[in-house]
Amino acid sequence: MAFDLERVRARYPGREILWLASTDSTMRDAARLTRPGSVVVAGEQTAGQGRLGRRWHSEPGAGLYVSILLRPRGVTPTLTLALGLAAAEAIAAAAGVACDLRWPNDVLIGERKCAGVLVQLGDAAAIAGIGVNVNQVAFPADIATLATSLRIATGCEHSREELLIELLGAVDRHLELIECRGPGAILDLFASSSSYVRGRRVTVDMDGKSVRGTADGLDPSGFLWLRCDDGSRRLILSGGVRPAM
Repeated sequence: MAFDLERVRARYPGREILWLASTDSTMRDAARLTRPGSVVVAGEQTAGQGRLGRRWHSEPGAGLYVSILLRPRGVTPTLTLALGLAAAEAIAAAAGVACDLRWPNDVLIGERKCAGVLVQLGDAAAIAGIGVNVNQVAFPADIATLATSLRIATGCEHSREELLIELLGAVDRHLELIECRGPGAILDLFASSSSYVRGRRVTVDMDGKSVRGTADGLDPSGFLWLRCDDGSRRLILSGGVRPAM
């Protein structure tokens, strides 16, 4: 189904919103823009970027693949958390689906990932890449047990345009929240919206090793505390978090 760009532009007059039928990565395209708030959205990505160097599966015409040029006052992990909150809020508004958030950048339906966030820093700017699985009905074998879509979750198709409209508004609101109330407001909201922040048994994969323990809250910068099984408390700066088996 064709993407109705004018419907989105009508809701955000004056905002630079570019549509590409196909591109390697919307993040690379957004990096060429100069106006804060500018948006690149594509029908397909041939080299979509995921976290930790992974590839983001970008089926043509099925998902929402968008990058936004931001110039936040301060860039910390809090920005990634804010974008995850925005994605979850947009999904709830556009599709009626309640999502969980897995630190630092995964949006889940149940235990399966439906959306992800990636932030790349440039010269006084940040590129926020957000991918949402919208109308996929199946996934490649290597991620079939890990991924889901709004269509799989609800049994019906959803408007990518409406989701983008909701997403841009939610991103703006969460960035304003940081500006007005500081990072702590985002950390509190993320902690109350995520089952992975405190009290959950998790395994963290990092630096080629796995560490098991219990999530023990966020530090003031948005990093995750882990109460390890050996009794130590470790601050997780990066890594993949998953339920402990």
